[in-house]
Amino acid sequence: MSKITILGLGAGDIDQLPLGVYRSLKSASPLFLRTKEHPVVMELEKEGLAFTSFDSIYEKHEQFHDVYEEICSYILEVAVKEDVTYAVPGHPLVAERTVQLLLERAEESGVTIEIGGGQSFLDALFQALKIDPIEGFQLLDGTSLKKDEMEVKHHTIIGQVYDQFVASEVKLILMEILPYDYMVYIVTAAGSKEEQIRKVPLYELDRDMEINNLTSVYVPPVTDETILFKKFNKLREIIAELRGPNGCPWDKKQTHESLKKYLIEEAYELIEAINEEDIDHMIEELGDVLLQVLLHAQIGEDDGFFSIEDVIEGISEKMVRRHPHVFGDKTAETEEDVLKNWQDIKNEEKGSIEEQSLLDGIGRSLPNLMAAVEIQKKAAKVGFDWKEVGPAWAKVKEEIREFEIEVEKESGNKIHEFGDILFAFVNIARFYKIDPEEALFLTNQKFKRRFSFVEKKVKESGKDFSDFQLEQLDEFWEEAKKMERRMNDEIR
Repeated sequence: MSKITILGLGAGDIDQLPLGVYRSLKSASPLFLRTKEHPVVMELEKEGLAFTSFDSIYEKHEQFHDVYEEICSYILEVAVKEDVTYAVPGHPLVAERTVQLLLERAEESGVTIEIGGGQSFLDALFQALKIDPIEGFQLLDGTSLKKDEMEVKHHTIIGQVYDQFVASEVKLILMEILPYDYMVYIVTAAGSKEEQIRKVPLYELDRDMEINNLTSVYVPPVTDETILFKKFNKLREIIAELRGPNGCPWDKKQTHESLKKYLIEEAYELIEAINEEDIDHMIEELGDVLLQVLLHAQIGEDDGFFSIEDVIEGISEKMVRRHPHVFGDKTAETEEDVLKNWQDIKNEEKGSIEEQSLLDGIGRSLPNLMAAVEIQKKAAKVGFDWKEVGPAWAKVKEEIREFEIEVEKESGNKIHEFGDILFAFVNIARFYKIDPEEALFLTNQKFKRRFSFVEKKVKESGKDFSDFQLEQLDEFWEEAKKMERRMNDEIR
């Protein structure tokens, strides 16, 4: 069985190279280098070192993934026939994707791997920047950086910042979570004679600066509380403190029961912001809804029953489980297919628990207009529904007549007949794909706007409402309607 010996070239010059690694490099044949752009290689070349580098492969591909794949495939192909030595910058097991690929595939190729030493570039960076990783540290790949990976309260080193393009991508991602003028450090060739450290504002990270394969970016820990306000964990800390021993008397007093009304209020205020297409208002109201979720989760944690992690885990599992067309092997071409899959999976989850009625699954706390929609949709699924809207209109007229009769009789049954009218109108709304709850909300808002205009006109007159006849007030109302129409025409 042939062998691949993988050596680390270290982070500095030839004087820092371990003697054993130096001897192995000098005697290696064949010797492959991921890149020859390294201080040690430049000096070994002067000593007559023979090697083959893979720098030309970088020119062939647009993605680093493809570069690493080709390097790995080539080395394994040669190693099947003879022992080879492969050298990489730094330490072989720190930020070296090609080494990981070789470790994953060597066994199936019938090849063994032996790892040689070499100073990691991290050691040189810690020394150059004078930071202690015990305070909290993370190493991230600049070629595949994601903002959710960033723990901004820790020392962060972003490696693989090979060129201006990668530096630009890193800058854009960092600017999503940090101020544009946050000070960062560009470190090149740490530990070597050519070591350079430049402190720059974030927005200048990719501007007119020499960046190469020995470049890393250091982001110091964030201590400014206002920057941390963007992080979910910071919000959680705030809620925990509000509920803590030295927190707010009101927050500490709240229970799941006492918070119910606030959740409903915040949800409706969010709907109002959506209807107004007011983005700033939406951001504020989404925050208020999130606050309610976190308050309930904190109460659950304080009581020892559940935490926000349990909430997140539950919804994450459900989303993956109920979207097999995205995360599994099922297909769903249309919205109807998605809804059918969702319902089938939901039924499977219930297992042996049988409902006494198709309507048992409807939330008992739903507002009644919304509940009426769900009741009718459930009944329609088993065919208990009209095929067209005509009979539904006839039913509305029938219910109105029955209500009029009960009113004339001054019967106590009129409340039921009025309910029948509303239920029948919900059916009409369903046929026309109108959400009756939202429709009524919009009408309420419209009434409030117009009535506010009437109040304004009354106030401007210097009189009281009691000094006006209904007909006069109605003129103000009509004026409000005309103003709304003019505004809508201007918007269009």
